[in-house]
Amino acid sequence: MRRPRLASTSFLPGISTHLSQLRQEAPMNVTVNVNGKPYTRDVEPRTLLVHFLREDLLLTGTHVGCDTSQCGACTVHVNGEAVKSCTVLAVQADGMDVKTIEGMGTPGDLHPLQTGFWEKHGLQCGYCTPGMIMASAELLKHNPDPSEEEIRYHLEGNYCRCTGYHNIVKAVQHAAEIMAQGGTTTTQGGQAGQAADD
Repeated sequence: MRRPRLASTSFLPGISTHLSQLRQEAPMNVTVNVNGKPYTRDVEPRTLLVHFLREDLLLTGTHVGCDTSQCGACTVHVNGEAVKSCTVLAVQADGMDVKTIEGMGTPGDLHPLQTGFWEKHGLQCGYCTPGMIMASAELLKHNPDPSEEEIRYHLEGNYCRCTGYHNIVKAVQHAAEIMAQGGTTTTQGGQAGQAADD
């Protein structure tokens, strides 16, 4: 079976750079557009994008789960594609557009996926939720009406240790229905977005 495309970083430049060489270099100045806002920082060349987001920009909705590109908790969008941010160096994202879970909706106006996870009980501890939402958003962008099998296949690169995935699939299906109707649905509202960001 083909591996999910989520883990691929082949479209990013410089992926073959040797970290041993990077460690000897001085900090580099990068500008990354995150959630529509440009951020310029000096970073060590070996800094991973996930740590840049969490520690430099204090966007802690992107979680660190395994540091080995297995769990998907750190998934973000880079130039519109879902990427595990523990596999990308911050310097590789220089000049690129990055979207994190914080950019998906607001407490008063949830993204349909945030609504779906809230209404269909697609989260328990919530640790995997940001990555699940970001990966699911890419799926719905390319396939607005996925089957259960297609949802499960696309989320193979994202681990959840609580829900057993059943309600996550239902949440994505519910979000697809909302999006097909051309709108967003916010119920109990802000708390769902906050749960995904903690």
